[in-house]
Amino acid sequence: MVILWWCVLGFLTAGYFALAGYDYGVGMLLGRLSRDEAGRRRVLGAFGPFFLANEVWLVAAVGVLFGAFPHLEGKVFSGAYLPVVTLLLGLVTFTAAVQLRSRRPDAGRGAWTLAITVGAWVTAVSWGVFLGNLVLGLPLDAAGKPAGGVLAVFSPYALLWGAGFVALFALQGAAFLAVRAPAEFTARANRIAKALLAPSLAFLVVAVVWGAVETTASWSVLPAIVLAFGALGVAAAALRAGRHKAALVATMTLSASPVLAVGTLRLPDALVSSVDGGFSLSLAEAATSTEMLGLLTIVLPPALVAIAAVQWVTWRRHGTRVDQRSLLHF
Repeated sequence: MVILWWCVLGFLTAGYFALAGYDYGVGMLLGRLSRDEAGRRRVLGAFGPFFLANEVWLVAAVGVLFGAFPHLEGKVFSGAYLPVVTLLLGLVTFTAAVQLRSRRPDAGRGAWTLAITVGAWVTAVSWGVFLGNLVLGLPLDAAGKPAGGVLAVFSPYALLWGAGFVALFALQGAAFLAVRAPAEFTARANRIAKALLAPSLAFLVVAVVWGAVETTASWSVLPAIVLAFGALGVAAAALRAGRHKAALVATMTLSASPVLAVGTLRLPDALVSSVDGGFSLSLAEAATSTEMLGLLTIVLPPALVAIAAVQWVTWRRHGTRVDQRSLLHF
């Protein structure tokens, strides 16, 4: 039962990265892709129908974390306090700016555009730093409190992950725009996506080699590593062949693969302390009672099916390019 809910948490988190990753990628590329207001509105219009549905996956994942693993969330949030705070600031800034930018047609939008871009960058870097710390282990003492000061989480390895997630999300955003943005943006988005392949590959190689030296990872992480390199290879081939839908699926898989790596890296431990291995938290210790997991197993499946169904219907109805007839949500 505990393993089942660990998989559900991983599925929801991976789904969030696979879907919302292109939102942040588009946000980071917004100013680079278009210099005029009409173009920027159409670029934002590319993810308009999917934006809120993508964020629901994060809400569902946090709900499962709190409900199924209540002893894990406290240690994770206290151990990575600063990355979590910056992540929330980035998410709030990005989400609010996207939704408020076009509320008043006669108002200036330069500040909102900057807020979208900055919010997307902060969100991408914060997610990378957060996951990089989960790979190395959070600096937690015997009482589960942060050790080494608040800046201990900004290690060189964690910062590498921060930079890596900027490359992964930007690559995903460019591939998404090659599919959904108006036709005049396709060639530009394709060039940007191709330029981001090399930094993404460099991140994967350095993160895997450095992580193998710094950690005692189990072989269970190997499928996640193979998946990441395979997805990047497929994305590169698809971009060169002009098959942008295949490239988008591959980049979505690539952005989700770090979640699979973090979730399988230290099994059966759910959280590792970098201070002392004895302070780590196993899956059994992190989970709630068997009775509560049984209740969640009855309540949550309908909600998960509804989330997946809404996402599928949204994609079916808005799978074509943005054009002059498209409703621009933002």
